[in-house]
Amino acid sequence: MTEHAESETAKKRVLIVMAHPDDGEFTCGATVAKWAAEGRDIFYCLVTDGQVGDAGNATITSEELTHVRQIEAQAAADALGVQHPVIFLHYMDSQLEPTLAVRLDIARVIRQVKPDVVICQDPTVRWSGQGYINHPDHRAAGEATLAAIMPVASTRLSFPELTAEGLPVHNVKEIYIGGTQNADRWVDVEGHLEQKIQGLRAHKSQMRDWDPAEGVSEWAKDTARQARKHGHDMQFAEGFKYIRMED
Repeated sequence: MTEHAESETAKKRVLIVMAHPDDGEFTCGATVAKWAAEGRDIFYCLVTDGQVGDAGNATITSEELTHVRQIEAQAAADALGVQHPVIFLHYMDSQLEPTLAVRLDIARVIRQVKPDVVICQDPTVRWSGQGYINHPDHRAAGEATLAAIMPVASTRLSFPELTAEGLPVHNVKEIYIGGTQNADRWVDVEGHLEQKIQGLRAHKSQMRDWDPAEGVSEWAKDTARQARKHGHDMQFAEGFKYIRMED
């Protein structure tokens, strides 16, 4: 399945919920750039500040890194064409769990933003091939986001304090789960890889001496090969597990 025709998808409001700064750029940066160019109203929500990802910097403190990564996250979002300030929930990096408190905070953002589409991380992926174990924060953020979508954001008596805050229930229509091993929807991102690369380069504290340009192109080609196996003529793609909640 490919994304719907532009006449159906354009102008929809999108919320991206990720565990760390740079997760969104790795997971769906070219898709975000494409959708922003099409006129979608896009919001970014980061559950942690990425405050332990020192990338080998032996002198920086957690407090300093928090500040750096917040600035980098906003610069990356700007590079992708996101028009709104990044939303930070300020949970501790590498200690994230899908608790009721995290669900509540994400559901609050959902009720505030009222997205048609949510992009989140896959809570089922623990490893991928050799040399990669999925960060537990990624799984926790994905699980908490799905639980925030249903039931918390969509049910009036689930956390009634949200209603008391003046935030009525909201039903998300579509979910795109990124970083998945079970993709069944692909977005053709040809023409938008450069913005993804620029978004990743904005995370200078993490990229260090690594230039993402070659990796981004190869990842998109690999994903497009999978899309072609399912009958979709693409040269560069990002893949997702797709869930339609309602029309």
